[in-house]
Parts: sequence; structure tokens; C-alpha cells
Amino acid sequence: MSGHSKWSTIKRKKEKTDGARAKVFTKISREIVVAVKEGGGVPENNAKLRDLISKAKANNIPNDNIDRLIKKAAGDSEKDNYESIVYEGYGPSGVAVMVDALTDNRNRTAGDLRHYFDKYGGNLGQNGCVSFLFERKGLILVENPDEEIDEDKFMEDLMETSAGDYVFEGDIIEVTTNPDDLQAVRDALEKKGYHFESAEVEYIPVTQTKLENPEDLEKMEKLLDMLEDNDDVQNVWHSCADFN
Repeated sequence: MSGHSKWSTIKRKKEKTDGARAKVFTKISREIVVAVKEGGGVPENNAKLRDLISKAKANNIPNDNIDRLIKKAAGDSEKDNYESIVYEGYGPSGVAVMVDALTDNRNRTAGDLRHYFDKYGGNLGQNGCVSFLFERKGLILVENPDEEIDEDKFMEDLMETSAGDYVFEGDIIEVTTNPDDLQAVRDALEKKGYHFESAEVEYIPVTQTKLENPEDLEKMEKLLDMLEDNDDVQNVWHSCADFN
């Protein structure tokens, strides 16, 4: 089952300045609100919420802030109704881009994204214009502090689930699944005592585009910066080989 990892290169790593950390808090907060409204505010009964709490703690969000956010979301059914939307578009030289957003105003979000794409040599497209260039996969990041997990034992445990591949990456084990099997695999591993950094569905580019023009490279970087800095945007996936 083990093989070469293509997951660790999917998302661009950015320096976590104070401003970046504030953005992360805003994005995780929205995810927590949605998770509470969909599955309740009790982490023991809501696997998605448990994962988000772990994600929040990994990003140094204080426990008090997390608790207040959960209580607020559980007690307020009228406000903070976020809608999940996936936008598709093309960057410079036809680079395929997928944008996952949580928004309370789809007109605002679509307008912002269209402006970013237009400004940096691309265009926001219709649903389906680039999604066929990506493969949806479930990705579970299992915590492996001090690399203490025995690989043979882990492989045995994983073979009892419907997971696909796995790769040991230092203090993280990357497990891939079919999107529909993500939650079941995650829950099965949790029952065996494993802990997680995250468990999410990702979009993986089937092929990648290499940008040869320096101007296109600069525009692509600025486009990604603008998208990632937008509060409504949760995740960005793209086929540009230069920023993997």
C-alpha cells in the first residue's frame, strides 16, 4: 500500500506572520461554525468538529476562543449561515484553479474572485470548466510524534479499513481514501487510538502546468496570494508545477 507521496507538495507553504495567523483563525472559525450547525456542538458526537478543534489547536488558537466559538454557533441558528461553494477558473497560461469557499454572501465572493482572476491574467469560469482536470481524494493526516508509530502495525490496522495508499512523512502519516470513505476510515483509525491533524477531501491535479514566462510566474503567485488572503476562501488547489 505504501508509495511515493504527492500530498505534501499540493499546498503552497507560506510564512505564518501575525496577519496570516489571523486569517487562519477566521477560516477555521467558519469551518467550526458550519460543523457545529451540521453535527452539533459536542465533539464526542461530531468527528468533523473534533478534527477542527485539533486543527485549531495546531494553529495555536486558544482553548477559550474555541469553546466560545462552539457555544456561540450552537446557540445561534439565525446568524453565520455560511454556504459552501467551489469556484473554478484559469490562471495565467491556462493553469487550472479550484477555490473552496465558505461565504455568507455569494455575490460578494464571486465578485472578489472574478476581480483577482481578471487582474492577474486569468478568468473565473463556469462550474465544470476545470474540475475534470482534478481528482478528488480523501486525505487523513495521522499524527506520529517522534515517529513512534510502528509501520507494520499501522499497515495492519489500515488494511482493516477501506483506505487506499499511505505514506510515512516524518511526524505525519498521510492516508488517502475515496472521498465517500473518508469519514469511515477516519473513525476506524480513531477507535484504534490514532490522532489526527486533519481529515479532508482534496482536489489533486491530474497533470501539472510548468510556467516558463517570468511574468506569468509573478502573476500566478500574486493570484494565489490574493485568493489565500480572502476570508471567504478556505482552500485553493491548482495545477501549477512551479508552486507545489
